[in-house]
Amino acid sequence: MGSEPELEARVRRIIDGNRYMTIATIDDDGRPWATPVYFSPGGYQDMYWISSPETKHSRNIAIRPDVSIVVFDSRVAIGDAKACYMQARAEEVAEPTDEQCAIAFRPRFEGVKRFGPDELRAPAKLRLYRANVSRHWVLIRADDPVWGRGTDSRIAVTLS
Repeated sequence: MGSEPELEARVRRIIDGNRYMTIATIDDDGRPWATPVYFSPGGYQDMYWISSPETKHSRNIAIRPDVSIVVFDSRVAIGDAKACYMQARAEEVAEPTDEQCAIAFRPRFEGVKRFGPDELRAPAKLRLYRANVSRHWVLIRADDPVWGRGTDSRIAVTLS
């Protein structure tokens, strides 16, 4: 049988290796909304991104901060999917710090524009957002030789 560290490593590889996460929010009428955003992890508990406070997902977060997130590579062949799912509480970072901006805009991938704290405070058009992750799951493919259950599933992972 596999080990928890093996699953933890899978989650870390998925988060570290991808540029975009899809964040699912709920509006004030209870309707779901999902959108992809470029993100940067602050460890594996905080996910940072920038957005306009006027976008639908940002307005939804202001009303209902509980979100679901999925990170996956859409370029892989069918049947080779690897994904990490997260439950989190999201918020606009009203007073971003230099440290938060350094995390959010560290050069994980080529072409990342850097923003300083003053560029992300009201009345700026863009703001820094953070999702604090409370739970992680990893996708287990049906045919996974160690963890497979005959159908695709998720296993909860506690990152240490």
